[in-house]
Amino acid sequence: MKKFSILIITLSLLTQVCFAKTSSKMKITSIFESNEIIPKDFTCNGINYSPPLSWSNIPANTKSLALICDDPDAPAGTWTHWIIFNMPPLSKGLNQGVLPISEIAHETKQGINDFKKIGYGGPCPPNGTHRYFFRLYALNTKLNLESGITKNKLLTAMKGHIISEAELVGKYKK
Repeated sequence: MKKFSILIITLSLLTQVCFAKTSSKMKITSIFESNEIIPKDFTCNGINYSPPLSWSNIPANTKSLALICDDPDAPAGTWTHWIIFNMPPLSKGLNQGVLPISEIAHETKQGINDFKKIGYGGPCPPNGTHRYFFRLYALNTKLNLESGITKNKLLTAMKGHIISEAELVGKYKK
């Protein structure tokens, strides 16, 4: 009877551990909910600050984080609004209004957006409602890249190093 009780307890603990791993998916959030309107301050019609972002459930073996924000609804094809990489894995997010500089704290670097500028360029759709995808990537390496890179160079460098992804979608219409 004692061996049976130990077996039941062991199976129960294993089930809890397995369930905890599958239920703790990486997540990214902001002051707007997914698929809701991005507040005007974070667009070209406002102050054009980057929105505050928070994340959770970063995998334990993460060496760095990367973020890409783009608009697949742009008339000329997907438009990149923000590239930031080599963020520390223990970071909990980004404050509102990240400065448009090449390298920020902790060796975190920013790429060039499709406005041909370093840092964040807020939503500014010419017409209609557009979707803005904020994709967070957990990587098993720190990237040996210079600031000012393009989205394609970042995606190429991340290939084979992505452990987990999270996505937040905001919408905006002028």
